[in-house]
Amino acid sequence: MPIARMAHAQHALARGLSLVELMVGITIGLFVVAAAVTLTSNQLVDNRRLLLELQIQQDLRATMDIMTRQLRRAGTNLAAAQNFVAADGLGGLKSTNSAVTPGAALASATTFSFVRNAADAGPYGFSLDALNGVVITNLGGNNPQELTDRSTMRVTGLSFNAQPIVSDRLPCPKLCPGGGTDCWPEMVVQRLVINITAEARSDPRIQRTLTSAVRVRNDWVRDTTVGSLRVCPA
Repeated sequence: MPIARMAHAQHALARGLSLVELMVGITIGLFVVAAAVTLTSNQLVDNRRLLLELQIQQDLRATMDIMTRQLRRAGTNLAAAQNFVAADGLGGLKSTNSAVTPGAALASATTFSFVRNAADAGPYGFSLDALNGVVITNLGGNNPQELTDRSTMRVTGLSFNAQPIVSDRLPCPKLCPGGGTDCWPEMVVQRLVINITAEARSDPRIQRTLTSAVRVRNDWVRDTTVGSLRVCPA
């Protein structure tokens, strides 16, 4: 390197950066810092959104699990030695399967009964308090309580779609009086499809919907002979 050029380089190092060079360096640094802050902010927002989505999903699953387990018990009699009774109550305790609502339609509430013991037989139920955005559960004896946490999520929709399935007639040892099988009993399988929709209280853009099909375990054996004390013809 020529002596003149070396002297010029040493002189430039000795005098430091010019104002323009310093401003360019600061501007580049600010762009880097701004990009890092934006990236961190986006990550925090995404993380918060993910936590809210998980919380709403878990709360909906917990609510659906409670409703499913309770509805499956409809019509059972835990206090009786034998749980099989006629649907119309003739010859035994009344089967509350016939009282499950809705019976064959779409509704925003459901009611049902089952016997825990002699002092606790319901009725029970679930409904939507649209004003406050919470699911209300009736624990029996007109004792409603909030099932969902209003501080976490707002329930915007709740529906129960009854889909009863009538099976073939149950076989009996004898034919009906006059012949035929029209008086033989039939089994009705109770099935309800539950839909629940909710949104986060702090961010209404976060919405989740959960659907579950519930089959009532205590199937309804329906006696088709009005006034008969027997399920099958004698």
